[in-house]
Amino acid sequence: MRSKIRVTLVSALTFVLFLLVFVVPFALVVINAMKDRQESAKLDLSWPTTFRFASNFLEVLEARDYMLITAMINSTILTVVSVTAMVIVSAMVGFTLQRRRSRVNGLVNAMVLMGLIVPPAVVPTVWVLQSLGLFKTLPGLILVEVAYGIAFCVILFRAFMGTVPKELDEAAIIDGCGPLRLFFQVILPLLKPTVVTVIVVQSVNVFNDFTNPLYFLPGDENAIVQLTLYNFMSQYSTQWNLLFMNILLITIPPLLVFLFFNRQIVAGMTSGSVKG
Repeated sequence: MRSKIRVTLVSALTFVLFLLVFVVPFALVVINAMKDRQESAKLDLSWPTTFRFASNFLEVLEARDYMLITAMINSTILTVVSVTAMVIVSAMVGFTLQRRRSRVNGLVNAMVLMGLIVPPAVVPTVWVLQSLGLFKTLPGLILVEVAYGIAFCVILFRAFMGTVPKELDEAAIIDGCGPLRLFFQVILPLLKPTVVTVIVVQSVNVFNDFTNPLYFLPGDENAIVQLTLYNFMSQYSTQWNLLFMNILLITIPPLLVFLFFNRQIVAGMTSGSVKG
C-alpha cells in the first residue's frame, strides 16, 4: 500500500514538474505570439483580446528583408552538413577503437573524454579559423560544430559497436570486402539505432546553437535562426509579440523532430549499455 502511494506521489510530482518546466513556458510563448505589442509586454498567460497571429507572423517573416528565411536556409545547411560529418567520422572512429586494439587507443580515448570535459576556447579557435581563412564563413562554423560534438558521438558508436559480433567482420573479409566496403555495407547498416540517435540529438543541438554562430559567424548575411531574435530586441525596448513569434517559428522544427523520433533516441542511447 505504501509503495503504491509513493509511486502515485512520484508520478504526480513528475507531472507537475513537467508542466512547470515544459508546458507553461511553451504556452507563454504561444499565447504572447498572438497578442499585440502592448498586451504582450505584460508577459503573462492572459488570453489576448485581439488575435494578431497572422499579422505577427508576416511581420516576423518580412523583417529585415526576409532575414528569417535566409537564416532558415543557412541553419539547414549547417545542420545537415555538420551532422552528416559527425555520423560518418564518429562511426569510423568508434568502429576502429572497438575492433583494433593498439597502444594508440588509450591516447585516442583520453582525447575523446577531454572533448567532453574540457570547455571550448573561443579566442584560440578564432585565431585558427582566421589563419585558415575560414572565419566568418559557413564551412568554418561547420568544422567548429563537428569538432565540438564529435566526442559525444564517438562514445555512443563505440558502445554500440561492442554489441556487433566480430564474426561478421571476418565473414565479410573472407568474401572479399575491403575496409571501406566492410564498414559502409556491413557495419554501418547495423548501427541504425545509434545513427538515428546521433542525427536527432545533434541536429537539435546544432540548429538551436546560439553561441558558436555568434562568435564564429557574425554578420547579417550569415544569419542563423537563433541570431534573428536580435531583430526585435534593443537596449531600450523589445517587441515581445514579435520576439515570441520568432521563438515559436524556430522552435517548431526541433520540436517535431523530437516528437517523431523519441523512441529511436531512447533505443540508441540505451542499446550499447544494455547489450554490451
